[in-house]
Amino acid sequence: MANPGIVFGSLRLSVEQQKHFAAKLCCFLSTYRHIIDSHIIEFFSDSLWETLPPGWQEALCELSGPQLADLLLDSAPGGGRSYPSVWPLSLLAFKATARALAFPRMPRGGAAQETGSGKPAEFWENSCRSSTLKHVFRKHVKPKKQHEVRKLGALVKRMCDLTSCQNVVDVGSGQGHLTRFLSLGLGLSVTGVEANPALLSMATKLDRELRSVALKERARAGAKTGVAPDGPCDPLPRHVAGWVNPWASWEEFVTLLQQPMGISDSRDGPPESHGTNSQEGFVLTGLHACGDLSATLLRHFARCPQAVAITSVACCYMKLTTLSNPAPPGLQAPPLPRPGGGDCAEGAGPVFGYPMSSWVQGLPGHELSCKAREAACHALESYAERLRGERGELQSHCYRAVLETLVRRAQPSLKRAGIQTIKKAHLLSFAEYARLGLQRLELPTDWPLDWVPSLEALLAQQGRVVAYFCLVLLLAPAVESLVLLDRMLYLSQEGLDCELLPLFSPTLSPRNLVLVAVKAQQTNGASRTALGRPSSLPGSGSGSPR
Repeated sequence: MANPGIVFGSLRLSVEQQKHFAAKLCCFLSTYRHIIDSHIIEFFSDSLWETLPPGWQEALCELSGPQLADLLLDSAPGGGRSYPSVWPLSLLAFKATARALAFPRMPRGGAAQETGSGKPAEFWENSCRSSTLKHVFRKHVKPKKQHEVRKLGALVKRMCDLTSCQNVVDVGSGQGHLTRFLSLGLGLSVTGVEANPALLSMATKLDRELRSVALKERARAGAKTGVAPDGPCDPLPRHVAGWVNPWASWEEFVTLLQQPMGISDSRDGPPESHGTNSQEGFVLTGLHACGDLSATLLRHFARCPQAVAITSVACCYMKLTTLSNPAPPGLQAPPLPRPGGGDCAEGAGPVFGYPMSSWVQGLPGHELSCKAREAACHALESYAERLRGERGELQSHCYRAVLETLVRRAQPSLKRAGIQTIKKAHLLSFAEYARLGLQRLELPTDWPLDWVPSLEALLAQQGRVVAYFCLVLLLAPAVESLVLLDRMLYLSQEGLDCELLPLFSPTLSPRNLVLVAVKAQQTNGASRTALGRPSSLPGSGSGSPR
């Protein structure tokens, strides 16, 4: 039976169109691989500026920060802006194609609800407090997380209503901000899964604090009205300590959910919580599940009969495992490694975070380097705001690139040596910055910095460094789109319908795209799509490109 269309933004793509879209992305990113794979700290040592066509260099070299933001990074330039020079068609085509091949990132109606600073309407009155979230759910929560918890919580509740399932499993629950809102705010039965014991302990502590506040508010409301509260308070979420192994089966995942509470406090007696019964159906969610975790949750969703729906927000794409890089930096090692990268449930071979779908895996040029995936995690919209404000901290790009040049000239074996961010670098002279950097590399800090005749000439090229970095950022949404499109095609390959929605403000939360899927629910002979729209039952959508 024909596959249903997938809706994202204002476009509607069939599965065949998705495949065509993925092929175009692979071709485009392959063409500009030298840009997306480049390291900005090697701007001078690898002569990155000279790798650009001469016409691009001429068009970009004199642009100010606001001009770069408006003319290169802005998706809809206007307002009387003009090009200071005639741009070559190849640069215009590069910009237009990068935009056309990226998923829309602005939520529907979101642009009208944001101020010039990019703040959503809920933060207009107070930049630290969401006006649409109760005080008890704002405590200990930063504005970005408040926004994400409110928006994703509402979407998860909608999925629960569509599936008539009130059980939720939140994987990578951290300090439990989302689990508390889902449980105590929306009345759902929630189990949070977290591998970090410190975060798990903090989550249970905050649960008790919020529950105490809720009981006091309930008592005050009853005293004011003279009417005793009707029924018990919503139960606390249940927390499980566990690491979700990407090589494990969905049965092992369900077994993990059956574990007892990971943290308990005997002083308070038995914890009053009502988490998800793993034998019943549940909605799976993950707010910025890191690296392979987001891919693992999609695999569990596709194969686990109890998982009826999923809302997946990914992050840290550079930590995804791939065939060429099965152990990227920052990857958490599994408790019991299996040789060969682990086996799929079907025994089809190694399991990697990218690509997931057989279609993308068969496309020429589908490979994404760790650097390309790291670039996809950058915040394009917030960087554009920094450019418009002509903030001095942009100088740090040039400082670091010059320091890389000096270090390599002194010790050629030191390449891309890790230097942690030097705070307030823009307030330092380059000599001060360099000595701090050399100290962190355990190199002599008394190097004379005037021994490089071209030092001042390098520092004068800050504008070019920033312009080149903008080209990298322009490609970042296309890289993310290919990763997410691969996941959509994987779900289609598994016979599941899905949608990709821009949910959060991209300025406040750069990883703002949520992948939503609901397993077919038969209602009067018809199934429903991810957001409840009528649809025919999806087919397999599998295959390989011609």
